[in-house]
Amino acid sequence: MRRRVTLLLGLPMMLALTGCAQNGATPAEPEDRWESFQRRAAEVAEAWQPGPAWTTSYIPLESPTVLAGDPKFTPESEQAFQAGWYREQVAIPTTRPAEGTVSFPDGTLKVPLLSAAEAYRQLDLGDPPPCEGRPKVPGPTVEPGPDGPVAGTSTVVSCTPLTVTGVKLGTTELRTSRGEATVPAWLFTVEELAVPVARVAVAPSAVTAVPDGGGPSGTPAPELAAAQNVVSVEGAELTWRVGVGACDTGIEPLVAEFDDVVVVGAGVVRSTGVCTDQLKLEPVSATLKAPLGARTVLDVVNGGPVSLLGG
Repeated sequence: MRRRVTLLLGLPMMLALTGCAQNGATPAEPEDRWESFQRRAAEVAEAWQPGPAWTTSYIPLESPTVLAGDPKFTPESEQAFQAGWYREQVAIPTTRPAEGTVSFPDGTLKVPLLSAAEAYRQLDLGDPPPCEGRPKVPGPTVEPGPDGPVAGTSTVVSCTPLTVTGVKLGTTELRTSRGEATVPAWLFTVEELAVPVARVAVAPSAVTAVPDGGGPSGTPAPELAAAQNVVSVEGAELTWRVGVGACDTGIEPLVAEFDDVVVVGAGVVRSTGVCTDQLKLEPVSATLKAPLGARTVLDVVNGGPVSLLGG
């Protein structure tokens, strides 16, 4: 399949090129500087052949735990949400409801559902550490450093789970291989949050795994950084995170748009000196030529789909 491509560069790159021109140097054309990205993005798009299930099945590209709106987190409630600490103050129904419907932009799919109790067991990941000897509310702490205590730092330590006070069957919006879908979900009312916590109610037997990208052959150019996850999609505004070394610099968001996929990554200047061996996640963003819609976001390095970051 021949795919039409548009290459986009983030704002930092455009400013850098402008700065070079002002200094009298002749900047390289974006197509030349990032030829390695352009070439590999085209190979990734060409290699992407996910099979018929991609457009006929339920393949979620987002966490099954969703917040529908602003929860108005406090530091403690956000930590509890991220850790999956819950306690129930109401009876959680154990009966499985009748099958539900997932609604895609291109059609619907009947799916078996979990009971609220099954969904809650997936949601609740354990208990917080005991409060003894640690603050129950945020406050200034002193963190030890290599040369002794470092004053002025603050660490929030939560020891309180989120309190579930109600549950009902409803729906939530979730990004899937077939675009934004309306999916059956158990909606848990939480005392500490302004919006319910939705946990997708689709039974595992109806969930199709995300296929591997297959990807192009050959090793990607060393100046290309892989996309780790999509942070947000707001119409044509796309934000994602890339994995870079702790001492890498010059991170430039790179996007190639095709008819059915969008390939993302970043260009970086790799460190050549001594540095700690760790992966750092850096957010980058770009404005697409058109809203993302149902197009799949692919990583330029491994060629696979990039899922939306969730709770």
